[in-house]
Amino acid sequence: MKDAAFEQLLKLEMEMATFTADWLHCDQLSNYVARMVSHDRRDPLRHSNLLSSALNELLEMSFRTEVQEGELVFGFYRHQKLERIELSFPCPSQQQRFYCELVDCLKDSDKLAVYIDIIADETAPIEQAVLMGLAVNYDAGIELRATAGDTLTFIVDLPLERLLN
Repeated sequence: MKDAAFEQLLKLEMEMATFTADWLHCDQLSNYVARMVSHDRRDPLRHSNLLSSALNELLEMSFRTEVQEGELVFGFYRHQKLERIELSFPCPSQQQRFYCELVDCLKDSDKLAVYIDIIADETAPIEQAVLMGLAVNYDAGIELRATAGDTLTFIVDLPLERLLN
């Protein structure tokens, strides 16, 4: 789907030092955004709960980078029944490669079997479980975009309205 079809509903910017100062910012930000953009959905409460959970997982991944410099930039977009999250944050190049490998694993045709293996493996990286969980449980499409200055952008498409049927 072309990006031009998506309408931007919300954009937030926050200094990473402020964001990473408190773990609760992940939960607070995800709840705030979910409530703001779910009011006009068929079942706003369920939509908000699903969206908040997905957002929280993504925000926690950016929190775990432990980078203090730079900005966290969060964009929320919508096209019909599809929600798009664009989350950009500073991320060292080694960690970017790690995330790229994880996203490449999402192209596996048997995601459910891979996901079950991951959640059964106590040594699997939490980020792997998070991304595979979004792909399996939310039917999310996940892409990465690296930009200048060691910034990484997750682009996550969530068909939440379809999940509510």
